[in-house]
Amino acid sequence: MPIDVDSVREDFPILSIKNDGKPLVYLDSAATSQKPKKVINAVTRLYRKYNANIHRGVYRISELATGEYENSKKSVAKFVNAAGMEEIVYTRNATEAINIAALSWGEQNIARGDRILITEMEHHSNIIPWQMLAARKGAYLDYVKIDRDSYTLDYASLEEGLAKSPKLVSVTHASNVLGTINDVKSIARKAHEAGAKMLLDAAQSVPHMPVDFRDIDTDFAAFSGHKMLAPSGIGVLYAKRGLLDQMQPVLGGGDMIKTVDYQEFSSNDLPWKFEAGTPNIEGAIGLGAAVKYLKKLGMENVREHEKALTRYALDKLSGIKNVSVFGPEDVEMRAGVVPFEIDGVHAHDIATIFDSEGVAIRAGHHCAMPLVTQVLKRTSLSRMSFYVYNKEEEVDKAVGAVTKVKNKFMIE
Repeated sequence: MPIDVDSVREDFPILSIKNDGKPLVYLDSAATSQKPKKVINAVTRLYRKYNANIHRGVYRISELATGEYENSKKSVAKFVNAAGMEEIVYTRNATEAINIAALSWGEQNIARGDRILITEMEHHSNIIPWQMLAARKGAYLDYVKIDRDSYTLDYASLEEGLAKSPKLVSVTHASNVLGTINDVKSIARKAHEAGAKMLLDAAQSVPHMPVDFRDIDTDFAAFSGHKMLAPSGIGVLYAKRGLLDQMQPVLGGGDMIKTVDYQEFSSNDLPWKFEAGTPNIEGAIGLGAAVKYLKKLGMENVREHEKALTRYALDKLSGIKNVSVFGPEDVEMRAGVVPFEIDGVHAHDIATIFDSEGVAIRAGHHCAMPLVTQVLKRTSLSRMSFYVYNKEEEVDKAVGAVTKVKNKFMIE
């Protein structure tokens, strides 16, 4: 069933604001999403009705907070088809989730001379933790190349990388710059055949399309709440239970212990052994509410809505002279992300003029500097990105802003 965008938009208070009399056109959801009333109200209700620490109090509001926190984990587990909430570790964000995998599993399993395989289209969050691990361990970091014409992974390059027997393959499900959706189920199968574990950066996929971690058969996955209608400061590390059982906790302190004496401790049960200290309770509860909101919309519907917007934007931009668009042409292989450039104009200038028209877009290297500067050979790019609350009229306003940029810089 198609998404009723006008009805959805009524759920997002921020979309009613105006800047200099111009309605907000928010086209930067790949950076962070806006929040619906149900999420805002869930967090507000916590603070008004049952604000207390979890797993500590035996009084009523503490038990309520604990129950809501754990219910959010159960909802998230079902959303991504984890085997249970024991496989869902809450973190601050996807970045921290990947770092925990590197600091725990990586420290235990990567040795001098081992290889880690990632791709040229990765976000910094899926590059730097492996660079740091490789430097500590004396390991090698290899890259799967991108086909420069199709903006998709070069699968011959993948085979070459796998032939070197990496211990880990870590890949984005959907590129935050190009929008490219990778065939991660096939990559996971090939990685396992090569004897490697697989980590999936799902920050740009879980919010936007149906994602089933068990069907993909990834060993690890990471995603962030703030990109899927939830508050900032809450993220998820998913890992198969057998791996989490073997991994050592990275942070020590309250709630991750079962027993402590003056010389040693024993770890708590999963997933708590990886959640030291008071967690982001409000973030978790907000994430639970966000998952319910997205499930009600239907992730297939979310995906179809974004495909339609992406197709519409690509069609509109393709007819404009001196405007270049990057990423796969086929929207079936592309998330709702449209990076572009206007000849002779810096991306920051483009974004500033767009803002004067009330249109919010991202400009820069998008936390993927190697991809933008070394593969695409650009210093920066502008980027539109879409979500459930966007509509075609907003794309039209963005296209109008492109015309204003060209006029201001006297470009044909």
